Amino acid sequence: MEIWLLNHFSTLTLFVLICGGVVSVAVAGTLVVRRRLPSVTAGKYNEMIGVVLGMYAAIYGIILAFVVVAEWEGLDQAGTNVAAEASQTAEVLREASAFPPEQQHQVNAAMGAYVRAVVDKQWPLMRAGAPDPNITNPEVASLYKAFQSYEPKTEAQKAYYAQSVSTLADIASARRTRLAQADQQLPVLLTILVYGGALVMIPLTFLYGIEGLRPQLMFVVAVAGLVGVSLLLCLTLDRPFAGDLAVSPQPFKEGVLAQFWR
Repeated sequence: MEIWLLNHFSTLTLFVLICGGVVSVAVAGTLVVRRRLPSVTAGKYNEMIGVVLGMYAAIYGIILAFVVVAEWEGLDQAGTNVAAEASQTAEVLREASAFPPEQQHQVNAAMGAYVRAVVDKQWPLMRAGAPDPNITNPEVASLYKAFQSYEPKTEAQKAYYAQSVSTLADIASARRTRLAQADQQLPVLLTILVYGGALVMIPLTFLYGIEGLRPQLMFVVAVAGLVGVSLLLCLTLDRPFAGDLAVSPQPFKEGVLAQFWR
C-alpha cells in the first residue's frame, strides 16, 4: 500500500492527504467530545489527562525520532552505495583502457549492457519494492566472462587486470547491497507503534478540556499537525527507491558512463 502511495502521489499531495486527514479527524473528534461530554470541556479530568498525555507524548516522540533518524540514515546509505557502484563501474572502464582494443571493446560492451540493464530493467522493480537480482544476472555473467577470457601479457596489463577484477568484486558487493536496500522497510512492530500510536495520541487530546473552543482547536490542531508530519516523514523515508525522495539512477548516466546513453 505504501509503495503504491509513494509512486502515485507527490510528496505535496501526500502531505495534504495525511496531515489534512489527521487534522480533520482531530477537529471533528474535538467538536463531538465538546458536544457529548460537557464535563470534559470544563476541565474536570485535565490533571489526569495532562499526566497521561505528557507521558505518552514523550514515549511516542522518542519512537518517532528513532524511526525518522533510522530511515534517513537508510536513505543516505542507499544513495551513497549507488554512487559508489556507479563510480566503481566507471573505474573498470578506465582501467580497461590499458587492454588491447579488442578486449577493451568487449569489456565496454559488457559494462554498457550491465549499466543499461540496471537502469532500464532493475530500477523500475526496485521502485516497486520488488527487486529481482535475476534480471541483471545475464549481464553480470557476460561482464565476468569478458575478464575470464582475457589473459594479460605485459606487466602494465597484469596490474590493471588485477585491479579491474578487484573492482568488479566491489561492484558485485555494491549490487547486492543495493538490492537488499531496495527491499528494506520498517519492521512490523515499529510500524504498529508509529501508526497505532497516532491512533491513541490524537484522541487523548480530545479529552484535555479547554473552556474556549478556539484555544482548544488550536491545541488539538497543533498536536495533530505535528503527528501528521511525522507520519508523512515515516512514510516517505521508509522506501529509499520509491517516491519523490527516492534514490536516483542518475550516477549511472554521468561521467564515463554517459557514453552508454547517447
